[in-house]
Amino acid sequence: MLKTFNAILKNNSIQWVDETPEIELDSSIKVHITLLEEIAAPQQKSNSQKMAEALKKISKKNILTEIDPQKWQQEIRQDRSLPNRD
Repeated sequence: MLKTFNAILKNNSIQWVDETPEIELDSSIKVHITLLEEIAAPQQKSNSQKMAEALKKISKKNILTEIDPQKWQQEIRQDRSLPNRD
């Protein structure tokens, strides 16, 4: 039975998109590859790139300068009662 997997061929290497087939690392298997003709779309930025850009914007606005780090840490690390200890 033939199974179909979505992948991207980049620099002569296959990058699996959704499901990755279970293939033993040292084995060889026959494959049929169909190249799908698509209009080249601009590459979407990865989430890590978007996150880095967002953090740069935040750092440029200096929104955290009003927060005293020592006071903030004391508020976050308030003592709490331990369970079963009266």
